[in-house]
Amino acid sequence: FFFPGSPIMANPTVSFETSLGTFTAELFLDQMPSTVSNFVDLVNAGFYDGLHFHRVIDGFMLQFGCPFSRDARSRQAGTGGPPPGSNYTCMGKTVARMPDGSMPDEFPNCPRISNEPGTLSMANTGAPNSGGSQFFVNTVHNDFLDFWRSDLSESQHPVFGKVKSGMDIVMKIGKTPTDQGDAPKTPVKMIKVSVA
Repeated sequence: FFFPGSPIMANPTVSFETSLGTFTAELFLDQMPSTVSNFVDLVNAGFYDGLHFHRVIDGFMLQFGCPFSRDARSRQAGTGGPPPGSNYTCMGKTVARMPDGSMPDEFPNCPRISNEPGTLSMANTGAPNSGGSQFFVNTVHNDFLDFWRSDLSESQHPVFGKVKSGMDIVMKIGKTPTDQGDAPKTPVKMIKVSVA
């Protein structure tokens, strides 16, 4: 596994096998070590396997990662996160998640990576330290979500990766017809997430 300061190894790649096809992304472990380590811990635990995209907005983004979305029709989809009080390892140190399962914020003391098309960005409630397992893939440049752009909105969503292949699959998911709550009418399932 790569850690900041190691000049030899590249950032990890994550593969997302969905019911509509597979896409891959580079994870910016060199720039966002805590956010990526939290995500990789959940991937390695199988947390994301079998969940569904619970919020898809054409011309905006695809949101994923809520454990309640295992049931594609759950009204709680979008409200869950990692196991409460759990932990993960970052750069050899144990990091405790909050009592509700969320993780400590890594921003503003991190690189400013904009929410450009194809980037993976941490979802949160808007409150400090409220990110957990949910993230979204931007399908357009959503710079108003950049954590340093308080002039555009109060939203603060740090980017931790970017799609490297399969952007056509991301856009296909983004065009999925949705209901009034932005959930796909035909569920889009995450079959398997794996990190290499």
